[in-house]
Amino acid sequence: MHEDKIRQALIELLYRNSYGVVISNIVISLAAVSVLRHAVSASWLAGWVGALYLLIVIRVLASRRFFSRPRDARSIMRWAWLAAAFTWASGLMWGTLGWVGFLPDEPIVLSFTVIVLTGLVCGTVPSLSAFPPALIGSILVTVLPIAARCILTDSDISGAFLFLLASLVAINFYYCRITYRMLRETVSLRLENESLVGHLQEERDRAQAADRAKTRFLAAASHDLRQPIHALSLLVSTLAILGQRGNVSSGDARDLATRAKSAVGNLSGLLNALLDISRLDAGIVTVANETVALRDLFRDLRDEFAAEAHQRGLELRIVDSDLLLDSDPMMLRRILNNLLSNAFRYTKAGSILLGCRRRGNTAEIQVLDTGSGIPADQQAMIFEEFVQLQNPARDRAQGLGLGLAIVRRTAELLQHPLRLISVPGRGSMFSITVPRAHPVTSTLQPGQPSPAADITAGIMLVEDEKDVFDAMVRLLTLEGHRIYAGRSVGEVLKIHTEALMAGDAPVDLIVADYRLEHGTTGLDAIQALSAHIGRRVPAIIVTGDTSPSRLKEVSASSVRILHKPITGEELREAIHATLNGIEP
Repeated sequence: MHEDKIRQALIELLYRNSYGVVISNIVISLAAVSVLRHAVSASWLAGWVGALYLLIVIRVLASRRFFSRPRDARSIMRWAWLAAAFTWASGLMWGTLGWVGFLPDEPIVLSFTVIVLTGLVCGTVPSLSAFPPALIGSILVTVLPIAARCILTDSDISGAFLFLLASLVAINFYYCRITYRMLRETVSLRLENESLVGHLQEERDRAQAADRAKTRFLAAASHDLRQPIHALSLLVSTLAILGQRGNVSSGDARDLATRAKSAVGNLSGLLNALLDISRLDAGIVTVANETVALRDLFRDLRDEFAAEAHQRGLELRIVDSDLLLDSDPMMLRRILNNLLSNAFRYTKAGSILLGCRRRGNTAEIQVLDTGSGIPADQQAMIFEEFVQLQNPARDRAQGLGLGLAIVRRTAELLQHPLRLISVPGRGSMFSITVPRAHPVTSTLQPGQPSPAADITAGIMLVEDEKDVFDAMVRLLTLEGHRIYAGRSVGEVLKIHTEALMAGDAPVDLIVADYRLEHGTTGLDAIQALSAHIGRRVPAIIVTGDTSPSRLKEVSASSVRILHKPITGEELREAIHATLNGIEP
């Protein structure tokens, strides 16, 4: 491709130079007529000038046609050989002038002829070196007639002049080679610079777009994070006022607790969605494809959304299918869950349909709604983070604006094509295309026991945030675990050493926050504590960091990760899974 562009640029240069050659031919031909009019017959001279000017006209028309028409790699060479043919014809005509003008008995005519031909031969180097065949052919047909005349004419200067012609041809061929290489290098550098400039412009545009997206992302995330925190702050203030006035009634306490739980749920939902985005960006989400029974998946989705459809007064239609698909079941369900949630959110009346169509070796799962639809110029935007076309006030009841962004990124990870067809006022159709699978025999063994719910363990806890530290120590102690807790690795080691001096102090698990004091990470803490114990101890990292680079670093350590905020149930399940050797 790069070579084709160089060749095309050189041929374009050849045609641009042809205009200068045309002008020089006109000027020099007028001078030739003036000098040769007494030495050459008028009829021959008139015919020569007429033929030369006709060639000039045809050449100009061809150049204009060249620049007015599109060109490709194949046609450019035809244009190159056409230009070469013009130069050969022009050289031949000047060569015939050399034949008739080689008159040793007419010193002025001879001198003029020699000067003109020498100038024309030397002038071809800068104008025709872009295509060497054109230059070589032009020089040869220009000098061969006068060389033949030198051989045939019995004159004292013929031999010397013939030697000078040969030297002139050799020198110009040499400079043709050098000039051609220089032109190629110049064109190649120009094309590389243009490509580099284009690449830099693309990178600049991409960086500016990313900066705008980041600004929009942070603004929307800040707003959505502040709302539940603001609600929690008001609820705590209300609780404090009630406490100052006396005993808080059970009804008020339940109401405040319910509202606080709702605010925490909203906050947790947003953070989990942000975490999903970060995990996908970090590339730490592992695809685990297996055979997915579409009938079972549709049944679960029907059970999940039936109540919401009834509450909203919408008809939920799910067309069952016996197809088996090859996909990651959790990710595929998350995609369909988000698409259905989006359909319910923007459909005020009518129905929502979930179905599947066979597409050869694939199946297209479709979610159709009778909602407001999406204008064509806004359909690409809805897959970006925090974009909600019909929610300018950012009402959290209408979602967070992250569901379709997660759908797009998850579909790309699974390599399942995503499609959207929407007509404003009539509804939308989202679909994802999934490869079909063949029936397989299940290797699952039913009846395997689940981890015991009453496992207790010796746990080392490293947490530098005081409020979180106190809450986790209290919770883990209530669960029956023996805790060696501190706000740094040194404190934990000191407490564990004291416990060893008092008796047996086994350590079964390490739980550490990721960001600790003095730049220490939870991974550093786990490594140091394991070294103290003398063996590798199962561990859990608890973090509120959603940075893709941090997530990738923790994921590479094979340590189980919990993302703040976590509930007591989530912590309990993670401890049981880690102690039972279940892979994270």
